[in-house]
Amino acid sequence: MEGLETGITGHWGTLPGFRRSITKASKDRIPRRPVRAAEPHGRHPTGRKVRSACVDHNAGPPQRAARADYHRLMTRVLLAEDDASISEPLARALRREGYEVEVREDGPAALDAGMQGGVDLVVLDLGLPGMDGLEVARRLRSDGHTVPILILTARADEVDTVVGLDAGADDYVTKPFRLAELLARVRALLRRGAAEPQQPPATHGVRIDVESHRAWMGDEELQLTAKEFDLLRVLVRDAGRVVTRDQLMREVWDTTWWSSTKTLDMHISWLRKKLGDDAANPRYIATVRGVGFRFEKS
Repeated sequence: MEGLETGITGHWGTLPGFRRSITKASKDRIPRRPVRAAEPHGRHPTGRKVRSACVDHNAGPPQRAARADYHRLMTRVLLAEDDASISEPLARALRREGYEVEVREDGPAALDAGMQGGVDLVVLDLGLPGMDGLEVARRLRSDGHTVPILILTARADEVDTVVGLDAGADDYVTKPFRLAELLARVRALLRRGAAEPQQPPATHGVRIDVESHRAWMGDEELQLTAKEFDLLRVLVRDAGRVVTRDQLMREVWDTTWWSSTKTLDMHISWLRKKLGDDAANPRYIATVRGVGFRFEKS
């Protein structure tokens, strides 16, 4: 149609609206529908039941609104990102999901907000000014904070991923990212964080305290990284049974998108060293070739 212009703008698949302009000639060809006053709640003159036209169509379904209010009261997300072109649309998307979002633009401010507690999830950029995101994650973990951390960064090399996860991150998303996938990962981390911690029974002299994120062998406390602790927790919980590689990747890294499990093998090797175990003649962690690993019962 001559004179019709349509513009669509968006970010990460978002289409905020359409812009249309129609020439006067085109408008004249469009038949006008007579405007009729809204009927009150009751019956139409024809006899059929009608509902009141006084409805706030922007309010959304009642159940959705109630669910959003619940999440807003219960779930706080700390977004540490210095690039406004990323933080602003991402914060809007998280708020639309019903989360309360706090934005910090540098490392010290992000660390201070995380240390204060009351945060249910940290979305953390690595390249923050003032303090690198890795250092923020390390300090939060060393101070005993177990809040889920999702790293958001342009560093896509495998070694960067390993370093980030080993610093205490629970998931790692590279830029550019798809918004729907990122929100799904946020929901997965929040579900896992809300689950009741399970206290594995002591076995082979190894004791684990899930809530304090600490482990002991006899009377000696083991100095474990966040991922080493999670690996030990899962293996001790299922002591005597084989835990598959896929299960460990899902439970410890909350992902199945890895092209290899070299990271898992590295962490198992480090964990064995700290337990004083020998891979050739294991006393604690046995390798079940082609399947996974088993923590031997005492």
